[in-house]
Amino acid sequence: MESTVTSKSEQNLLDSPIRGSLSTSTSSFEALDPHDPNLSKLATKMFRKTEEYITHEINTPLEDYKLLEDMNKATVAKYSDMRQIAENLSVSTNELSYKFQQLIPLMKQIDEISDTVDKLEAAAYKLDAYSIALENRVKSVLQRKSTLQ
Repeated sequence: MESTVTSKSEQNLLDSPIRGSLSTSTSSFEALDPHDPNLSKLATKMFRKTEEYITHEINTPLEDYKLLEDMNKATVAKYSDMRQIAENLSVSTNELSYKFQQLIPLMKQIDEISDTVDKLEAAAYKLDAYSIALENRVKSVLQRKSTLQ
């Protein structure tokens, strides 16, 4: 094993980014240092993609909340419409109930008239039957009288 002795100043000179020692740290980057342009492009692209990813990750919950807000607004509008329909139905039902209450006496009169008509019809049938029977009797009496003469 060969041991090389280097002084501290020589070691600092070898580790200096100015001398071309490769460093994986981006914090020691200096604008005038020679660097790989391809690596710079790739790093810029990586940072851009990372920014896009983080932006989308942050915006996703915001979009979810926006969707929920829109859904809530639509639900509120739908329930408002349904409430208006229910109120209209209630008003219409009350009006119909009031009109029905007003018709009850008239319906009772109609029922009474119907009962009276039924009784008159029954009386008319009885009168018709009686008149037919009377007519038959008169015919029979006239027939007897004509046969006796």
